[in-house]
Amino acid sequence: MAAENSKQFWKRSAKLPGSFIKERSKVNTVPLKNKKASSFHEFARNTSDAWDIGDDEEEDFSSPSLQTLNSKVALATAAQVLENHSKLRVKPERSQSTTSDVPASYKVIKSSSDAQLSRNSSDTCLRNPLHKQQSLPLRPIIPLVARISDQNASGAPPMTVREKTRLEKFRQLLSSHNTDLDELRKCSWPGVPREVRPVTWRLLSGYLPANTERRKLTLQRKREEYFGFIEQYYDSRNEEHHQDTYRQIHIDIPRTNPLIPLFQQPLVQEIFERILFIWAIRHPASGYVQGINDLVTPFFVVFLSEYVEEDVENFDVTNLSQDMLRSIEADSFWCMSKLLDGIQDNYTFAQPGIQKKVKALEELVSRIDEQVHSHFRRYEVEYLQFAFRWMNNLLMRELPLRCTIRLWDTYQSEPEGFSHFHLYVCAAFLVKWRKEILDEEDFQGLLMLLQNLPTIHWGNEEIGLLLAEAYRLKYMFADAPNHYRR
Repeated sequence: MAAENSKQFWKRSAKLPGSFIKERSKVNTVPLKNKKASSFHEFARNTSDAWDIGDDEEEDFSSPSLQTLNSKVALATAAQVLENHSKLRVKPERSQSTTSDVPASYKVIKSSSDAQLSRNSSDTCLRNPLHKQQSLPLRPIIPLVARISDQNASGAPPMTVREKTRLEKFRQLLSSHNTDLDELRKCSWPGVPREVRPVTWRLLSGYLPANTERRKLTLQRKREEYFGFIEQYYDSRNEEHHQDTYRQIHIDIPRTNPLIPLFQQPLVQEIFERILFIWAIRHPASGYVQGINDLVTPFFVVFLSEYVEEDVENFDVTNLSQDMLRSIEADSFWCMSKLLDGIQDNYTFAQPGIQKKVKALEELVSRIDEQVHSHFRRYEVEYLQFAFRWMNNLLMRELPLRCTIRLWDTYQSEPEGFSHFHLYVCAAFLVKWRKEILDEEDFQGLLMLLQNLPTIHWGNEEIGLLLAEAYRLKYMFADAPNHYRR
């Protein structure tokens, strides 16, 4: 009987909104649904009559329920909104002057995709004159995919006094005869300034020596060694035993950050293909695995920013010299190789490293947030269904690239950051969405949420809070692993 009443809910409430108020007491006495639909098809069946046109054909629009509206207030409000919109149309120069009043440091160059979104948004406002306008605080807009290298993506001024002091500290460390790597890691944990990030990453990854006198020769030797591999092995991509590897790489490269124009340039894609192919044939225990292609992008962007002052998202790499491109390619290869050396069991047969990390994440979450853990069990959500990608791609599919670069500042500062600290970041990341998770009450809704988390406008502030929580979890559990084992 309850199910029948629930199914007829939309039929009974198909009158005007006011009629729902009159029937509220009657409706509330009948449970709408004991449980949300367990599948999309069941949901569709239960709501298929929700917008039945026949129900509205005989509506009496002079219903007394409409008399409760104050006509004077409604007319005054409508007139005010129309007047506001007419001002926007008649005086476009006012909005332009408002934009020009924003400090230059707050202006953000929009990507082509964001400009298109802005045009669509403004067109919608003109087509709908009664569209409600919200007054938002003055703050620089964070484009959907733009400002990859923006050090202050969450809206802070470009360079505060504190940041200038930190930058000077970095420069002193990096220019000393023997860089103190322990001190460099401490300084890098809260983030590395954009100006010194390339050389800092090379040092933290173990690619460059701490001794300044040896760095130039080391770079020259390692870059020549990489291009020696290219000459020796790259032609073998057409051989039968390497064709499958190269074909998969060739398929995956265009899928790497498809919304960012930089990575759709043919020359950049050729560079990525060479890096991944050489790495794969030099590591036959794992070979190429889907997901490794994502791990090249942060290094490529950081080393490209060494030669490009403006934002790199729309930069045409053909404007760089051949020597610059060769340096970026070789450095990206070696730093990615250093990263993968620490997590290679993530990519060997059956990917045992990822299996262990996902299991550890499940045990950790069961200790720090029993409610979220029980919610997953209730709706039969397995951690492997969403966390496999988090471990395989190091959260790169979940975060904007600018956030990944900031996150990797800390990962390279942490002992075994990519293999160990990443677990606590994933736990903190999951628990951050606990409210949204607990609001979903079916399997499909939970998986859709976990695979499309709303982080597109995240910046340094959000990543800083995430890392602080991850550090707290590590401090509590890392040295006492039995605390999160049942």
